[in-house]
Amino acid sequence: MVRVNYYVKRVIRSFVTLVLVISITFGLTRLMPGGPVDYMRAKLRKQNPDMPAEQVDQLVQAYVGVKPDEPIYVQYWNYVTNVLQGDLGESTYYNEPVAQIYAEAIPWTLFVLGTAMLVTFAIAISLGALLAYKEGSRFDSAISTIAIVLNSVPYYVAAIILIAVFVTNLGMYPLSGRTSLGVTPGFNIPYILDLLRHATLPMLSVIVTGFGVQTLAMRSNSIRILGEDYIRVARLRMLPTSRIANQYVARNAILPIYTGFVIQIGFIFGGSIILEDIFRYPGVGFYFFDAIAARDYPLMMGGFLIISVAVVIAVSVADLTYGLIDPRAGAGGDQSEAY
Repeated sequence: MVRVNYYVKRVIRSFVTLVLVISITFGLTRLMPGGPVDYMRAKLRKQNPDMPAEQVDQLVQAYVGVKPDEPIYVQYWNYVTNVLQGDLGESTYYNEPVAQIYAEAIPWTLFVLGTAMLVTFAIAISLGALLAYKEGSRFDSAISTIAIVLNSVPYYVAAIILIAVFVTNLGMYPLSGRTSLGVTPGFNIPYILDLLRHATLPMLSVIVTGFGVQTLAMRSNSIRILGEDYIRVARLRMLPTSRIANQYVARNAILPIYTGFVIQIGFIFGGSIILEDIFRYPGVGFYFFDAIAARDYPLMMGGFLIISVAVVIAVSVADLTYGLIDPRAGAGGDQSEAY
């Protein structure tokens, strides 16, 4: 019963957070000077000076999703209703529904950033555990130093360096786009290889600069666990080294990193803004950056909403699942029941 109440409270809290995110998005874009309604109305009147006011308001409603002449609370209700129905308005820059634009972009961002994060996590876990067993060796010192140096390099700086080396000088990889012209889309080897060529440098810039901090965290956790009494007991019992490493050390060392990794997944869309613009890779960040540059308020609001919702969902998933993978956490945060 306690566990059920714990999950119910977390789900309710997540729902309230999502409502607050939607409300803040609505409020900020309408309270700021030159908000979407005023901007769209001025733009339409400039393009069509003779257009009747009623028609201008109808077009504004089509783009922004609210009627500008209605009271603010009615606009808010209509906006929330439209968002919950998946209607995020229409882009003024691309002249397409915002939901459709991001629906096509989300899989590409997940493919590049999601794959990069999974590879980064796998490298960090493996390398961090190895460094713990090699503590104090030259290998440990060298890799730890490299991890610290690379972790201090921003991913967008690494992206620029990779472009300069592998695109400008060597010409090994394309600079922009998801695929090359003339490649037939489908489940075939040429198309898949072309996808990977376009995604390699964006992935590599995240992997190279992101594995360091997780590697050092895994190393630190593993060293701490190797000094625990139950590890000494396991060794005295002559348990196989592989079993001790996998079931005792690795499993417990990963737990503190798990929450941060899941939460970091929620920041995929936010972290893609600069990266996708540098590589001109049409994902969520690419369109969000274009929306800011073009003052495309509907597209901008939709991107902000997607990024915020992704973070809320990631935090909620981490909160709800941590108790399942680590029974010591307990259902309600009471760890005493686990012992």
